[in-house]
Amino acid sequence: MAHLPVIVGFGGISPAGRSSAHHGYRRLVIDQLDQATAQETYADLAQLMGLTRNENGQVVDRAGAAISQAEIARQYADHIKDNTLIRRLENNLFDRDAIPENRTATLAAEPGKPISFTLKRKQLPADIPANWQITELDNNSVKVDIADQLEVFLPSTRSSSVQSAGQLPTGFDPEKLYQARNHPRGLQMTIYGASDAIQSLGIDWEQVRSAVAPDQVGVFSGSAMGQLDYAGSGGMLQAQLTGKRVSSKQLALGLAEMPADFINAYVLGSVGTTGCNVGACATFMYNLNLAIREIQSGRRRVVVVGNSEAPVTPEILEGYRTMGALADDQKLLALDPERSTPDYRRAARPFSDNCGFTLSESSQFFVLFDDQLALELGANIYGSVADVFVNADGYKKSIPGPGVGNYITVAKAAAVIKSIIGEEGLKQRSFVQAHGTSTPQNRVTESHILNEVAKIHGIDHWRVAAIKCYLGHSLAVSAGDQLMASLGVWKYGRIPGIVTVDKLADDVHASNLNFLLKHTEVGPQGMDAVLMNAKGFGGNNATGSILAPHVTEQMLAKKHGAAAMTKYRKRNQNVAETAANYDQETIAGKTAPIYRFDHNVVAGEDLQMSAEEIKIPGFTSSVSLKLENPYEDMA
Repeated sequence: MAHLPVIVGFGGISPAGRSSAHHGYRRLVIDQLDQATAQETYADLAQLMGLTRNENGQVVDRAGAAISQAEIARQYADHIKDNTLIRRLENNLFDRDAIPENRTATLAAEPGKPISFTLKRKQLPADIPANWQITELDNNSVKVDIADQLEVFLPSTRSSSVQSAGQLPTGFDPEKLYQARNHPRGLQMTIYGASDAIQSLGIDWEQVRSAVAPDQVGVFSGSAMGQLDYAGSGGMLQAQLTGKRVSSKQLALGLAEMPADFINAYVLGSVGTTGCNVGACATFMYNLNLAIREIQSGRRRVVVVGNSEAPVTPEILEGYRTMGALADDQKLLALDPERSTPDYRRAARPFSDNCGFTLSESSQFFVLFDDQLALELGANIYGSVADVFVNADGYKKSIPGPGVGNYITVAKAAAVIKSIIGEEGLKQRSFVQAHGTSTPQNRVTESHILNEVAKIHGIDHWRVAAIKCYLGHSLAVSAGDQLMASLGVWKYGRIPGIVTVDKLADDVHASNLNFLLKHTEVGPQGMDAVLMNAKGFGGNNATGSILAPHVTEQMLAKKHGAAAMTKYRKRNQNVAETAANYDQETIAGKTAPIYRFDHNVVAGEDLQMSAEEIKIPGFTSSVSLKLENPYEDMA
């Protein structure tokens, strides 16, 4: 019997705020929550955004006096709403209206009058052009005369044509939360997001480590674009053309799999398996697929899976814009001709009249245990992963264009849901988190895929959500955003609606679909499963089937028995309390990301090795070398 991958912890940071304890989900539906729950999330966001902290980390009002969560909500709710989710580009990452650039120009000398200038000797080019006449002025300076022409770069600036993005809450800066040491922003977000997920467990990580062998832990993480800001690959590529030096860190820290490496080296101290399967905008699903295969097979008992992406840079914005993929200001104004300024809050409009997606930054991480370990440690159960399906498109006419692979993945994901919860469960108690990028092409192709799969299963009104209307498109992390939001549905019973949309576009296929244009009450146990869809350039298609926590517990009871579940619930009481305490401490500003630089470093000579096992200092269990022949029937 396969081991069930159970979701036992999650965390991260997105334009909606902190993910753990469902705060990111709560921000999406905050006006629908009861007053106390909404106030708690406002307090958490105020803490993140630095609105309510004095030098001692205390929660205070604008005058510096201690205040309640209710007062935080009263004073800061409007500001928090305006400065989270999709909104106009802020200038904390770069100046949107003064992006540096160079323009080529040819300077021509006047007849009989050369171009003449002086400069320091060390500023001369290594290869002096043949038409340059050099005159020594002193030991440090020279005069240059050019009789004809000089090719130069003239410094200039430009305004970004795209001025909307899904940005982390205003005032939140992960670099200030630990010794960042010039880390790229995506890796700073990794440290925060993975730490949030680990601390959300309610189980000390050392207890987890002692319960499994060192090599039974896995980490699957990365980014689709790599780290392309100045501290990563972007700076490495720019440096010599801008007169700067390449640093020793930029190449290494720019690698796409570096989020996994950072988690292993600085958060978990893991020696287990690690990796990153990059699949464009389906990257999270690709890594989730790796994670569940490891757990189902029994090779791994604990897996941390997630992604971090920080693509809101001038270069990436311009790259996607020139592809025609982004909603720039001109296109947004064309959608709303009655407006004189773009409606940045409604830049992303999935399945409606739209003009392109909205780029976003996000970091989402999830902790998976096998079902036996989840019960043994009394872990919180937020759901489980039934399966993930990945298929390519076959022959293509263009790399960005959609193909047939996503029909296969969605059909398989629906079929496995039906096999687990039954035909009526699929029809009545499942919903879809669509990729929903907000491009004209996606609204047609993805709606057709979902509609056709609904038809073959006899589903008349399959509920469809699309959370990119709130968060934007975080590329590798986008399906992680979907999972974060889906887990909240099973806690608070509301599916976030596509609230930036007034009506569906005329070319959307919807005969068997129910696109939820407003928040929809379904109840915490109203939905048994969610189907999460992801599509990426190049034919990278992936769809996951996620089971609700109540369904997961029913499956565990059937497999392990009532007595085991009774013991589990007793163990879970302390775990749930510890997880809740972490949440409250974080709201109060009393927690910090895990960052263990140069911590308990183990060298090869510290190992105790024999033919049967390897013992590693700091680990309770050893790595077994008693491996069976996997090809015994062929030997």
